[in-house]
Amino acid sequence: MQLRGASADALAGLREELDRVLEGGADAARVGDDLFTVSVVLRSEPSLRRVATDVSLPAEAKQGLARQLFEGKADPASLDLIVSAVGRRWRASRDLADTLEHLSEVAVVRSAGSDTERLADELFAYAQVVQHNPDLRDALSDPARSTEDKSALVGGLLEGKALPATVTLARQALAGTYRTVGVALATYQRVAAEVHGQGVATVRVAHELSDAEMTRLGNALSSQYGREVHLNVLVDPEVLGGIRVEIGDDVIDGTVSARLDNARRQLAG
Repeated sequence: MQLRGASADALAGLREELDRVLEGGADAARVGDDLFTVSVVLRSEPSLRRVATDVSLPAEAKQGLARQLFEGKADPASLDLIVSAVGRRWRASRDLADTLEHLSEVAVVRSAGSDTERLADELFAYAQVVQHNPDLRDALSDPARSTEDKSALVGGLLEGKALPATVTLARQALAGTYRTVGVALATYQRVAAEVHGQGVATVRVAHELSDAEMTRLGNALSSQYGREVHLNVLVDPEVLGGIRVEIGDDVIDGTVSARLDNARRQLAG
């Protein structure tokens, strides 16, 4: 998540608070749900958002309003985070809602406990299903369908087959905060990896990699980037052979198709 100035400082402080709250035994799933709900409220109520981020108003007054609005509706641990967020300075009014949503994503990921890697894999697999199923993609992005209808569709696809955290994030992806459901799911994968102390690499190959090949590739990338790297592997016959790795803004293309394209360009030149 890219924020600047006061908003970046506020995010850093709130992330530390969230870590302390969750390490203290708060229900991570409930905290995630509460923070997401408040972020939706702030986006849907421009006047409330402006008041909550107005630098001319005393922090205590804004915090009192937040406590009055959300007390009894949010878990006490969630409420303390919301009140703290409202009391901070924000560079832009939208940054408050964006930060609360990001913190909700972190909390939901943390709710998966030791299954964080499984969560990342399930998010990736679901993203592939959405990407390669036009009917499903259209149904999830159709503005004529209610959020409740779309949520029920997601539930039918994932409930009982995926982690509760995966289902929660798949439903949060419907909120329209991100440009598309696919972008939202990709963001959640990065959050899951970051919480687990990893980077994320998308690997394109012509054939499935063996466990030994996966291990060697993961070790090589971890050594190069100085941290563990979670591999999302896509079998793509168009690569013909070799391997293409995308990690952050870096692309390592050692595919046969890339070499053929390069040869064609050299001949044409």
